[in-house]
Amino acid sequence: MCTADPTGALTLRAGALRFHRPAVAMAAPAPGLISVFSSPQELGASLAQLVVQRAACCLEGARARFALGLSGGSLVSMLSRDLPAAAAPAGSTNLARWTLGFCDERLVPFEHPESTYGLYRTHLLPRLPVPADQVLTIDPELPVEAAAEDYAAKLRQAFQGDTIPVFDLLILGVGPDGHTCSLFPGHPLLEEQEKIVAPISDSPKPPPQRVTLTLPVLNAARTVVFVATGEGKAAVLKRILEERDGAPLPAARVRPHTGKLCWFLDEAAARLLTVPFEKHSTL
Repeated sequence: MCTADPTGALTLRAGALRFHRPAVAMAAPAPGLISVFSSPQELGASLAQLVVQRAACCLEGARARFALGLSGGSLVSMLSRDLPAAAAPAGSTNLARWTLGFCDERLVPFEHPESTYGLYRTHLLPRLPVPADQVLTIDPELPVEAAAEDYAAKLRQAFQGDTIPVFDLLILGVGPDGHTCSLFPGHPLLEEQEKIVAPISDSPKPPPQRVTLTLPVLNAARTVVFVATGEGKAAVLKRILEERDGAPLPAARVRPHTGKLCWFLDEAAARLLTVPFEKHSTL
């Protein structure tokens, strides 16, 4: 589980991690708990442990269910590499109580290389046996507006009793322009407050037709973790986490109302940050 100790440090209940705090904080505290890892490989292993720990906490609770929202891009290979082994000790009975959703999806056939679900179906799900009827996907054969409505209906069915679907954990990426899910800078969907799932037909990043969770759902989650690696993300992360002037980028608008917000970064992505963060090492 993602928790804070009295000093504000991020702690992971499993794994031999040592924490280092920067000697000087040169900016105001950033939103969320920032953890920096020496490599994407160490980040991926710790992310998998976070998922498993969060699942264990949820399955011990009254609902006895774990709802996880997945994003695409480099997260597919990262989670496919590390999550099956991390989840294996809990066994198939545990996984039978997982529900998987997708934070956004491209409106392409599942066999298409741009399909987020298609990639997870190929690389992760054969080794993470979550029941097929608990993996919530879009219907790519529908027009984009109908696909969004259909996916929203599936979420409402899975999250009965929630006015807005409340995921236990959302794993989000962030683009070099600050977008997350399919919520792009300056796009009208950033102001959507009624729909839980929205269609987009003019995505500035191809393919143009997509379906995305909206900010009300992202901000209803119990835990949100952003994952970013590589020098190409350094400038936008500095803007998201440190700058307060101007309109906030989409990723900066993710502030869970009652949940936790975490950032998992590698050293390259974090190299420009001056806000306090926790440096994790397995050495």
